[in-house]
Amino acid sequence: MSVTLTDTVPLSTTELLTGVLLGPEFRREHGFWQRLISTEPFRRPAGGTPDERLELAYDRLRILNLSLDSGARLAADPRALAALHAWLGPVDPALTTVAGIHYNLFLGSLLDHECAGRRDLSDYLTMRRIGTFLCTEVAHGNNASAMETTATYDRERDGFVLHTPNAGAQKFMPNTSPAGGAKSGLVAARLVADGSDHGVRLFLVAITDDERALPGIRVRRLPARMGSPVDHCLTSFDRLFLTRDALLGNGEEGDTKGEFRTGPGDRRRRFQTSIGRVTPGRISMSACAAGSARASLAVAVRYGGHRLISGTRGKPAVPVNAHRSHHGPLASAMATVFGMSLLYRRAQERWEACTDEDRRTDVARLVDVAKAWITWRARDVIVESRERCGAQALLENNGMTELVTGVEGAITAEGDNIALYAKAAADMLFAAEPGHEDAPERPRRRGDLADPGFLGQLLASVQGIWFARARERALRAPDADALGRWNAASGPALRGVEAYAYRQAAEAYAEARAALPEGAARDRLGELERLFAVEWVARNSGDLLAAGLLSGDQVDALPETAEELIAAVAEHAPELAESFALPEELLADWPIAGPGYADAYDDPRGAWNTAQADSR
Repeated sequence: MSVTLTDTVPLSTTELLTGVLLGPEFRREHGFWQRLISTEPFRRPAGGTPDERLELAYDRLRILNLSLDSGARLAADPRALAALHAWLGPVDPALTTVAGIHYNLFLGSLLDHECAGRRDLSDYLTMRRIGTFLCTEVAHGNNASAMETTATYDRERDGFVLHTPNAGAQKFMPNTSPAGGAKSGLVAARLVADGSDHGVRLFLVAITDDERALPGIRVRRLPARMGSPVDHCLTSFDRLFLTRDALLGNGEEGDTKGEFRTGPGDRRRRFQTSIGRVTPGRISMSACAAGSARASLAVAVRYGGHRLISGTRGKPAVPVNAHRSHHGPLASAMATVFGMSLLYRRAQERWEACTDEDRRTDVARLVDVAKAWITWRARDVIVESRERCGAQALLENNGMTELVTGVEGAITAEGDNIALYAKAAADMLFAAEPGHEDAPERPRRRGDLADPGFLGQLLASVQGIWFARARERALRAPDADALGRWNAASGPALRGVEAYAYRQAAEAYAEARAALPEGAARDRLGELERLFAVEWVARNSGDLLAAGLLSGDQVDALPETAEELIAAVAEHAPELAESFALPEELLADWPIAGPGYADAYDDPRGAWNTAQADSR
């Protein structure tokens, strides 16, 4: 994992750390988005009703589309999609949501399923029609493979009848209202032909014109969602006829007119193919959460340096950041944010590089766990940052409230986090056999808390300890009671998945540090790396002590070690926040990010102003 742009251009400490966070090609991969959010159309407006903010999100989507050289190229590039989410997320969560749906889930799925040139995409590339994606149903969320919406083949008309059979089969949450303009959607439905179920497939359906839902389609707005104002809806179909070309992949894999071949395992495979864009979507959710966490933490660090409080015993006022009670949580958040960003990059790069089908499942698991862990940690960081900024951060004009609620959407989008953790736990549970890398190491007392390698071994051991406990509990349950075995094992197994995420982030830290040249940037990253690991080790010190992997003296030393590292990280917090590379235009739109934040509350008609005018 290189962090230099070229071998000939020397980089500053800040630039080197930016490369750690965003990748060695950060100027090329992220420069467009940094510039875009710095332009006037993307500057933060004052106030606005939810409907006005929704209209603004769709207006911005069209401006964004006009700024691209090719919407299809963006849709085909998961790395660019992730960058979109990382930078638009802190600016406009509603825009980020509708852009991700249009480019990744809708347009990306069309490109994945269709041979080049077979279908005219001009309406979607020019945004004469905005794309959406209809998969989840009211009664079928994470078990979407059990969906009930049907597309029944009509042999006489050589097409399909799309139908919603009951209330539970209504499509849940997609942005299918006419807000923003005419919409088309990819609808996931169970293909039925001659009484046989051929699995879940995608169908291209025109949903609305500029004013209303089209005949045979019913669209109802859901109650207002917490956070950004997206037009989430319930959508149902009343025996809507679709021509044969509505089916994506029509004519491929042996499907011919009137014939749909489905062999053993095909239904599951076809379903996974239909929702294949979920994995890039999870990478994008990780990027979005990491970007939002970086933005909120940068604001908190800056505000803590500007906000002065009274000194002790008549001494001059000091920044609130001078207090350990204030800068300590932010230092820990800084170590977490770097860990989140590194884990996101690790998952992204491994997914892009993986061509071996035997390993693809393991890499997909890393993507899933990373999405869950990063979005959960982002919530922790954003809430902590908001609290460190006090009451002013509760005001919408200071930018944090949308991030607090927006991250909740990322936690649920593209697969609920707990469901992703549970799937990973079930897959990993019986892989943790003795001798496997997930098993606890043999007891050892030699090791230095200053050694990142030793700390990394401890993190691996925490993972093994929890999976060993889960396996023992599962084996005590009756073999015939599958649910009982899972319930017995799931608690510690989920803890094992959490430990796996920390371990993966720590390994990404180690790789990034090793790639840096000797100097200040490497020192700063090393301090963050050790703080990240020490705080996780401290949370699990009892288990590590019982396993003989830590000595009593080392457990006693953990709090002091953490305090020393917190002081080191806090000393450089402004420089570390600068490495986030947030445009000054973005920060200028959030008053508390600047030293003159109080000016945002000035009153031209206040006595302090009118008295001066009167005196003249």
